[in-house]
Amino acid sequence: MVVRETLPVVVVGAGPIGWVAAAHLAQWGLPFLVLEAGPDIATSVRRWSHVRMFSPWHFDLDPVAVSLLTSEGCSSPDPESYPTGGEFIARFLEPLARHPLIRPALRFSHRVTAIGRLGRDKLSGHDRAGRPFAVRVMTPNGEQELLARAVLDASGAIPNPLGGSGWPAIGERACTDSIDYGMPDVLGRDRARYAGARTLVVGAGYSAFGTLLDLVSLAEQEPVTVVPWAIRRRSLAGRLGSLQDELPERGRLGQRLAGALEADWIVLHRGTLVDRLERTSQEIVVFAGERALPPVDRIVCATGYRPDLELLRELRLAIDMVVEAPVALAPAIDPALHSCGTVPPHGVEELTHPQEPDFFVVGHKSYGRAPTFLLRTGYEQVRSIVAALAGDWEAARRVELRLPATGVCGGEKIEACCSEPGVTEKETDQSTAVAKRTLLLVGGPERARLRPALEIAGPACPWPRPARAEQGVCCADRADEPVCTCESESAGQTCGG
Repeated sequence: MVVRETLPVVVVGAGPIGWVAAAHLAQWGLPFLVLEAGPDIATSVRRWSHVRMFSPWHFDLDPVAVSLLTSEGCSSPDPESYPTGGEFIARFLEPLARHPLIRPALRFSHRVTAIGRLGRDKLSGHDRAGRPFAVRVMTPNGEQELLARAVLDASGAIPNPLGGSGWPAIGERACTDSIDYGMPDVLGRDRARYAGARTLVVGAGYSAFGTLLDLVSLAEQEPVTVVPWAIRRRSLAGRLGSLQDELPERGRLGQRLAGALEADWIVLHRGTLVDRLERTSQEIVVFAGERALPPVDRIVCATGYRPDLELLRELRLAIDMVVEAPVALAPAIDPALHSCGTVPPHGVEELTHPQEPDFFVVGHKSYGRAPTFLLRTGYEQVRSIVAALAGDWEAARRVELRLPATGVCGGEKIEACCSEPGVTEKETDQSTAVAKRTLLLVGGPERARLRPALEIAGPACPWPRPARAEQGVCCADRADEPVCTCESESAGQTCGG
């Protein structure tokens, strides 16, 4: 009989959050394994190694990991300087991977394909929590099954497709050789693909902003380069950041993009819900309904990320149906409700799945489809979780997290933003009000119950919200979809057309 407490903690993914989890596990002296699908560490970070981060070093480092590195003679970088993704790997992640307490636990080219309970499928509840986790892994030597006392899934997120309905647009898969997902190195290793080309950027987040600015720089050097940009919204109101952003470089990114738009370097296509792509011999035409955008040579899809939940199908997880994040966290990060970047402190208790104790989704993946994840959030998550696994519940519950706000706050409804998640103005009894969220309960016969709103409510937003909708601002300016639902529209008046 396997004694569960003697088994290692398995960390899935050797990205920043996985490595920091390993550092904390090493500090507590807990046995662990880090399983990485790729041939090297930080596979996803390497894809944007050319990008300069908008958070300075002091936001990007974890104190315990730094302590381990210092013990090996490593020096800390200037806390106020801004690293590129490549510098972040070279100065922090690679030295951490070489640490003698961590290196022996690393397994490269170990792709996790499924996680469950040993001898228990999703329907089997008897002694479920007492069984170890079974982690199915594809290795260079074939398929194996590892046992674990706990699992931290830090495997990151996968890119969203182009399609406005949430799945790939018709024809998208046939055009993948001309589509880059994420942030290509337009001015570096990928320059030849983009110089002199017509490149459509789809998306309205910071990845899109950075790529657009790189394409504008390329267009200044290669005059035939054309930079069209497609967004789902009818307006960019509130989307280009603020100089009041507590991460100044993040705020300046949006302001620089506003300048490029003003100077007509970028052709903006608003209200574009991509539904199909058609390819001719030399170009791609993107359609949004009956509207066809001008032909392009390449496309950069920067429409955000989502978690890959397929490998977790045999676990009984309570996942929010909208954001696809743990239910206690989802209302605080749902961009339709709250987007200024402030997130209430959260750790082991908020990330626990009641029917699968000792399984945790952490890091970027824990944010589901929400776009506002920062490294510091993930570091605090794993610090709290590892303390709990080590039995120090006082440390586990002492969660401290303050994230830099963007200076711009908005949701699909102005009235909803920065109010208590899921609670309307009329629900004033905080002790009994509950968040009205729909759950995706992944397995399990018992219906998960949400915490009272008092327990999951976020902090007050530092950026005041108006008491009512601003006069003259169409609701479609705030919504992700170009469909207007203003009362004035329903009354037959024109709104945001």
